Amino acid sequence: MFNPKTFQGQTALVTGGSSGIGLSIALCLAETGAKVAILGRNQERLDAAVETLSALGHNVSGYSVDVRDNAEIQSTVEKIGEDLGQINLLVNNAAGNFRVDPLELSPNGWRSVVEIVLTGTWNVTQAVARVAIESGGPLSVVNIGTTAAATGSASTVHSASAKSGVITMTKSLAAAWACHGIRLNIVSPGLTKNTGGVDALYGSAEELAGHLKAIPLGRLAEKTEIANACAYLLSDYAAYVTGTNLIIDGGRQLGTH
Repeated sequence: MFNPKTFQGQTALVTGGSSGIGLSIALCLAETGAKVAILGRNQERLDAAVETLSALGHNVSGYSVDVRDNAEIQSTVEKIGEDLGQINLLVNNAAGNFRVDPLELSPNGWRSVVEIVLTGTWNVTQAVARVAIESGGPLSVVNIGTTAAATGSASTVHSASAKSGVITMTKSLAAAWACHGIRLNIVSPGLTKNTGGVDALYGSAEELAGHLKAIPLGRLAEKTEIANACAYLLSDYAAYVTGTNLIIDGGRQLGTH
């Protein structure tokens, strides 16, 4: 489906793009022709990601920024426009999460995750969309959700709640901005192989094995599968798709028999 010219001449922004699923998404978009800006807070990981992708011959730039800081996001979006051109493709992947008993969740723990996941996604989306609307330029957005937003999660109530907000926000903005030709969709992965989420949420092999039993396909998602889904929704192949939540969980919502 995709070829090296799918996103040729376009600029992509991937938040949380220096590792895990975000890095796979950045690589996928770069391989299909986009100039890619990745945002991250960890300068060392950011530099390593840029070096890795640049060594493969891709046009990639890194920007150290906290998505919770609205003013910082505004100036960074402006800088990306100067460096790479106006942003046409946006993937909001920046997130924070940890396991905790709800009664032990501190106000700061709740606030930190909700501000990164929900407020951060809003800050970036609004800043990028404002430029697109003012210029009349095209914009396609994919926000990364989670299956826990639909099912709930006893040990990650802060993250599940914030991601649920992201899903509702995405659908609301899809309705609000369709008149400007802006599309917004959600990709909601289940557990994905070789990511910090698996390490943080399923520390033991026994616990992970129990999770796998509930997945009809019997395995975790691959990062490239999440990236490919994002690329499809961002591309013109999905030009009539907006406000959709694409769940990638190996059929877990179907149950097992």
